[in-house]
Amino acid sequence: MKINSIILGILLFSFFGVVAQQNNSAPKKKKIVNKGKFFIYWGWNWANYTNSDIRFKGKDYDFTLSDVRAEDRQTKFSFNDYFNPANITIPQNNYRIGYFFKENYTISIGVDHMKYVMIADQKVKINGNINIGNKKYDGSYKNQDIVLAEDFLRFEHTDGLNYVNVEVKRFDNIDHWFGFKLDNLQINLTEGLGAGVLYPRTDTSLLGKERHDNFHISGWGISAGAGLNITFLKHFYIQADYKIGYINMPDIKTSLSSADSASQSFYFFENTILIGGKFRLF
Repeated sequence: MKINSIILGILLFSFFGVVAQQNNSAPKKKKIVNKGKFFIYWGWNWANYTNSDIRFKGKDYDFTLSDVRAEDRQTKFSFNDYFNPANITIPQNNYRIGYFFKENYTISIGVDHMKYVMIADQKVKINGNINIGNKKYDGSYKNQDIVLAEDFLRFEHTDGLNYVNVEVKRFDNIDHWFGFKLDNLQINLTEGLGAGVLYPRTDTSLLGKERHDNFHISGWGISAGAGLNITFLKHFYIQADYKIGYINMPDIKTSLSSADSASQSFYFFENTILIGGKFRLF
């Protein structure tokens, strides 16, 4: 996969760049103590989603679309969008702050700012009823085909699919696997679990209704992940993570009317590349 190759390439380049400056016959490596340190990171993500059934409910309609396909929305790379402080929240991003409460365990809180975009003009099955005075779409449906055209539905969590979560992770140094004794470089594996709430800004146009497009707590999620962390000069690191998770949103706002809502659940698969640091405050 191209994304994984890019991440692996960055990690290997960084790793061998430091190794080339070190002498493998150096004195015994000093033990790095993590307990009591804080850490922080910023990074970017790429996400995939499983198909989902989406139910739409309102005063004059109640119908379900089956196996709806969606994708993420990547911002084309530019220095201005990815590194300009005024624009860095535009791309899909991740940010987190945490604490080593034990030598090998961390607790943290952060946001996975993914984006979820229903693929336009796809054909899906529909079940339910619509009676809003729209001659084209009013009727009773029983496992019939429908094309998700723009005048019927546009459905996106693009600012974004915000997974606000707490994670507990294990942090294992694996330098000894390779026989390295480098004071200024550590190689670590991370793995852990997370849980949190979904706080999306859902941009939806349904059957001509005025869109809601405001932030709203819509549900919950759980996740598990693992990654590779390479720490330089004891304080700075680059990290690549792979995360899988489940999202359940029973209360998605689709219009300004309190009677209108949607619900869906799906699994997500997320790759991240992160840049961060760890430090001691006390």
